[in-house]
Amino acid sequence: MLRSVLFGFAAVLMLAAPAAADDKPTLTIYTYDSFAADYGPGPGLKAGFEKTCNCTVDFVAIDSAIGALRRVQLEGASSKADILLGLDTSLVAEAGATGLFAPHGLTFDKLTLPAPWTDPTFAPVDFGYFAFVYDKTKVANPPTSFEALIAEPPSFKVALEDPRSDTPGLGLVLWIKAAYGDKAAEIWKGLKPHIATMAQSWDQAYGLFLKGETDMALSYTTSPAYHAIAEKKPNYAYAEFTEGFYPQIEVAGILKASPHQDLAKQFLAWLVTPDAQGVIPETNWMYPLAGTPPDGFPPLPTRVLSLDPATIAAQKSAWIDEALAAIR
Repeated sequence: MLRSVLFGFAAVLMLAAPAAADDKPTLTIYTYDSFAADYGPGPGLKAGFEKTCNCTVDFVAIDSAIGALRRVQLEGASSKADILLGLDTSLVAEAGATGLFAPHGLTFDKLTLPAPWTDPTFAPVDFGYFAFVYDKTKVANPPTSFEALIAEPPSFKVALEDPRSDTPGLGLVLWIKAAYGDKAAEIWKGLKPHIATMAQSWDQAYGLFLKGETDMALSYTTSPAYHAIAEKKPNYAYAEFTEGFYPQIEVAGILKASPHQDLAKQFLAWLVTPDAQGVIPETNWMYPLAGTPPDGFPPLPTRVLSLDPATIAAQKSAWIDEALAAIR
C-alpha cells in the first residue's frame, strides 16, 4: 500500500514538473503589422529577448501604430497588451494624456538620436527621416524642395499617406509645418495637383509608387537602402530637400494595466542594446540607436527640423484639418 501510494505520488510529481517548467509569463506587445511580420524585426527581437528572460514574447499585429493606440484606448484597463510599440514622437503627448501608460523608470543615454532622450514614459526604439523616394531611371532631375515640387508640371505625381490613419502622413503635415509655419496651407494648396493618392497606409502608397503609378512616394531616407541591400536595386534614391528633414523616432510604452511591469521594463532596456539594435536596420529599415548601420545606409541628414511634442498635441488636429482643406 505504501509503495503504491509513493509510486502514485512520484508519478504526479513527474507529470507536474514539465508543466511547472513551461509556466513562463507571456509579454504581449501590440505593434503595427509590418513590425510583427516574418520579414520585420519582431521575430528577431522575440528570439533575442527570450534568450535573456524566462518568458515568451507575443507580438500582436495591428494595421497601424495609430490603430494600435486606438485599440488600447478602447480596451482600457482590460487590455491584454503589456507594451505598445510603434508610436512615434508625433503621438507621445496624445498617448501619454490617455493615462494608460506607466513611467518606465529607465535612463537612455549614449544613444544615436536626433536629440537627447528625456521622455519618462516612452522609450526609443529606432529612428528615421521622412523623404520623397524616386526611381533614378525614371526621374532624372528630382525636385529639391517643396516649392520645386510644386513647380513641376501637373503630370508629376506623388503618393502620400493619410495623416489621420498613418504616421508618415502625419509626419508630412509636421514636416511642412516645421519648414513653413503659417505658409503651410499655401504649400499644401500648391501640392494638390501633384497628389495622386492619399492612401490609408504606407504600404498602399509605396506600392503604387513601385508599380510606376507615381513619380515619387512619401517614405524615408532609408528606403533606398532597402532596395539596394535587400533587392540589389541601386536605382532608388530620395530627394534632397533644402528645407531639411523631419525625424520620426519610434517609441514603446508600458501599459499601466500590465501585470508584468518588471519584465516590460527589462524588455525596453534590452531593446536599446547593440544586440537588439542590430536587428533593426535590415528588417525595419530605420537607423539603429546603437551600433553602426550597415553599408548602403545613407548618412544622417545635416539639417533636421523639429516641433515641440506639447505643441504637436495641442495643434495636430488643426494642422491636419488645414492640410486636408487645402487639397480638397
